Amino acid sequence: MEHWAGELIKWSLFAFVAGMFILVFTVSARGRKKDARIREGYEQLARIAPERGWTYQTRAQGEIDQYCGVRPFPGRGSNLRAWHYTTGEFRGRGFKYFEYRSMNLQSGADTGERKQPNIESVFIVTAPGSGPFVQILRPSVLDTLFDRRAKMQLGVPEFDKNFRVITRDEDFVRDALSHTVVPYLTTDPKTRSSLQLRDNELFTWYRGPLTPQAVDEKLNYLCDVLDRVPERAWSAA
Repeated sequence: MEHWAGELIKWSLFAFVAGMFILVFTVSARGRKKDARIREGYEQLARIAPERGWTYQTRAQGEIDQYCGVRPFPGRGSNLRAWHYTTGEFRGRGFKYFEYRSMNLQSGADTGERKQPNIESVFIVTAPGSGPFVQILRPSVLDTLFDRRAKMQLGVPEFDKNFRVITRDEDFVRDALSHTVVPYLTTDPKTRSSLQLRDNELFTWYRGPLTPQAVDEKLNYLCDVLDRVPERAWSAA
C-alpha cells in the first residue's frame, strides 16, 4: 500500500511539473505570436501612410505637448513622444493618429522583468468649427470613485447609462448631440469609444497598440460623429 502511495505521489509531482512546463511554453508561444502580430501591424502602418498620401513618422517628439491636460495625456509635460505619428486627410478632414506611451510602474516590479509601457492609441480629426470643451466618456470604476465632476444627463436612458458627459456648456451639448449624434451613439454603444472635443478637434482613443484595422474604424467613427453635428451648433458656440 505504501509502495502504491509513493508511486502515486511521484507521478502526481511529475504530472504537475510537466503541466507547468506546458503552461509556460504555451503562454510564451502566445506572447511571441502576439508580439509578431503587433510588429506586422506597425510595418503595415508605415506602408499604408505613403500609399494614401499621408505623412508617417516612427517617432515624433514634442508634437503632442499641446494636448497635455486632456485625456489620455498627462496634466503637464514637454517633448512628449508620439509613436507611429501619422497626419493627413480623411473624408475631407485633417487628422492625426499615434500611440502615446507612458511607463507602467507595476509591470515587472516583482519579477525583475523589463517594465512594459501603457499604450494609448489616439485619433484626432479636425472639426468644421470650434466648440467648448466636452468629454463623452464611457463609465468606469475609476471615474465613479475619483471623478467628482457633475455628470450631464441628456434624458435618453440608453445614452445616459452608457456615457458620461462632462461640460460647462450644456446648451452646446444639447444642440450638437441630441438630435442625431445621440441616436448614432446608442445604436451599438458597446462599440463606441470615448469622445472628447477641444476647440476644433475631436478625439477618441483606446488602450492598446495601433493597428491598421483601427485606423479606418476610428477615423470613420470620428467623421461619422462630426457629420451628425448640426452646422448651427458650431456657429452658436
